[in-house]
Amino acid sequence: MTEQMNGTPAGYHSGQPVLMTGKPLAEASAAMILLHGRGATAQSILLLAAELPHPEFAYLAPQAAGNQWYPYRFMTPLAGNEPYLAAALAVVDGLVDQVGQAGIPPEKIVLAGFSQGACLALEYAGRHARRYAGVIGFSGGLIGPPGTQWAFGGSLEGTPIFLGCSDVDFHIPATRVEESAEALGRLGADVTLRLYPGMEHTIVEDELAFARGMIEGMMR
Repeated sequence: MTEQMNGTPAGYHSGQPVLMTGKPLAEASAAMILLHGRGATAQSILLLAAELPHPEFAYLAPQAAGNQWYPYRFMTPLAGNEPYLAAALAVVDGLVDQVGQAGIPPEKIVLAGFSQGACLALEYAGRHARRYAGVIGFSGGLIGPPGTQWAFGGSLEGTPIFLGCSDVDFHIPATRVEESAEALGRLGADVTLRLYPGMEHTIVEDELAFARGMIEGMMR
């Protein structure tokens, strides 16, 4: 619940650690920003670096305050998750800027996340449309209540986006994943959507294999 979250809402996630692995940022030619799910940690999502390896990548994983980026489910009316959602989006924006200052432009940045982190990654990409190296949403969708019509501006300029999810995920309705694919496609993204029959709320090897292919393709 919102009232149980400590700290100043507008800067709620500020001051939280950002874990890094892979090539040092100052020496890397590409970067991946990894966003953890509700109740998880930066340390846990950083394990994906070993599953999605590339010697030229720096991997960055920010920690959410209270282990959650926003308090309610992602299909709650937006006002219910504010200003925490805005604070979470600001964390991602700050990292994109930090990576850019190290000489890595957005077209060499992959945004990736699982569950609540996937929702955050996709929402950030929609609200900050431009060419990215890729966006990977493991069990996630765009944020907003049922019936949301996303009016994002700009263009994703052919950014490859992968959306993978169970067709019976309790947290992420398949219809929302499909709606997200359509909305991001309208922004000019090259979207791949895979719904896995009966899969649990997890990440499977087929998803990782596709993501590895995305990474190899962008680094050719």
